[in-house]
Amino acid sequence: MEPQNLTHVSEFLLLGLSDDLDLQPLLFDLFLSVYLVTLIGNLLIILAVSSDSHLHTPMYFFLSNLSLADISISTTTVPQMLVNLQTHNKSITYAGCLAQVTFFSLFACLESLLLAVMAYDRLAAICHPLHYLVIMNPRLCGLLVLVSLSISFLTSQLHYWMMSQLTFCADVEIPHFFCDLSQLLGVACSDTSTNNILTHFIGTIFGGIPLLGILYSYTQIISSILRVSSSGGKYKAFSTCGSHLLVVCLFYGTGLGVYLSSAISSCPRKGAMASVMYTVVTPMLNPFIYSLRNKDIKSALWKTIRSIA
Repeated sequence: MEPQNLTHVSEFLLLGLSDDLDLQPLLFDLFLSVYLVTLIGNLLIILAVSSDSHLHTPMYFFLSNLSLADISISTTTVPQMLVNLQTHNKSITYAGCLAQVTFFSLFACLESLLLAVMAYDRLAAICHPLHYLVIMNPRLCGLLVLVSLSISFLTSQLHYWMMSQLTFCADVEIPHFFCDLSQLLGVACSDTSTNNILTHFIGTIFGGIPLLGILYSYTQIISSILRVSSSGGKYKAFSTCGSHLLVVCLFYGTGLGVYLSSAISSCPRKGAMASVMYTVVTPMLNPFIYSLRNKDIKSALWKTIRSIA
């Protein structure tokens, strides 16, 4: 059959995580529960930060933006999967697939950059405590978020352009639960060598550079903490970074795990299962990580919950 241009392909088939029909209701209930917890948890973080004046600081400003990115990542992927599980229909329209590729790259890149910005914020707070509020002034905080969003938008447009250049044969089956660009490159009928090079380049630049920034920040932070004489001071400094460091490990660790599993394993379904960790599980865990280790957040959350109730 002759390849068709992507704009002539009306829909794709998302094969999901399993073909077992008996598992579909269980998967639907599980992912619906996780999605609702993700929405509620991250929305509560945003409401708590915005409503409590004690949390109007750079750290919590970035945290509320991170929660918004987490909600957006989950909303880009999970609802379509829930619809497919409930209707037993694996199809997704061309427009829907294009939207998933674009918005997922936008919010995944934004999360990566926000984690780097939050690492810089912790660097300023611990290494330059006397000048912290001068360094992390409201103008700089807003500018950092705006630049992160602009870079993420540029990345999403590059992914949009790459997908628009692909050609496919009819009845395209994607061994994933959402339209992932790397999976689309694998099932395309046209030559994808240039697209693969560009994809790896974009991933290295927009994923590697923020990670290097985080590693540099924590190198300076640890060096500064080790110079603190009192054990209480060291514990307090480490505790302010613990939640962020755990979120970084979850996000980059699971992302790297997906990349390695797709490179080593010949089974695309294993890569799809691994993707669940950073697209679904990590956004759900982030609110718990920050709230359980932070008395200010817990106090603000209880106030928010009581005001809603």
